[in-house]
Amino acid sequence: MKQAFFRLARRTCWLLLIGGVVVTRPWELLPDQWKPWAPLRLDHPMTVVTRTKLARLHQDPNECLGILASLPRNSLDYLPLEDYTPVESCPLSNVVRVKSTGLEFGASVTLSCPLLVRWLMFEQQALQPLALKHQGSPVTTVEHFGSFACRNVYGRATGRRSQHSTASAFDVAEFHFGNGDAANVLNDWGAEDDHANSAFLRAVHAEACKYFGTVLGPDYNQPHANHFHLDTSNFNLCR
Repeated sequence: MKQAFFRLARRTCWLLLIGGVVVTRPWELLPDQWKPWAPLRLDHPMTVVTRTKLARLHQDPNECLGILASLPRNSLDYLPLEDYTPVESCPLSNVVRVKSTGLEFGASVTLSCPLLVRWLMFEQQALQPLALKHQGSPVTTVEHFGSFACRNVYGRATGRRSQHSTASAFDVAEFHFGNGDAANVLNDWGAEDDHANSAFLRAVHAEACKYFGTVLGPDYNQPHANHFHLDTSNFNLCR
């Protein structure tokens, strides 16, 4: 008799608990950046869920382009490109041609759409706040070494393809500020006589690791002495 009573009591408790969850819907209290079903927005803080949504953009070009299309008019100067093969064995898909975001690029550049979304989040949430903190002025222009290059990693004859082969990597060399100053990766990364530029570059590198799959800089190896490599891979490498 007691066992039957306890079984009934347990079932009743479970039913009440389940009923309470269904009625109160506590998952709706989660911020959107923690909701797997909520659309990705550029102002979402970087969480595990946000990273998952960013990774999903590689398989859903329409969702990625929809994020770009949702931005205010004139805040982003870009052109979605049809899939094409600029070099044999390196087809490009889900890419856009970009002239400017909240800042100007020294030259227009073709980026994969998921890489551009990451860059926009990084620019708004990290890059510009760091520029104001260290330089007292926003970044106005970024000089770069481009994105697309049909090659293997380090240009080796064999091995896996570089992220550059799909325009999913971006090499940044210099930042120009509204006050006329500039921070150059090659010249200022370890500059002892220009602490502001060096501190800015090191802070940018550290923050970029939260937004990109791989971030490489001067401390990684000599080929990266003059730029930051930013890509959308899943290696979570920050050097």
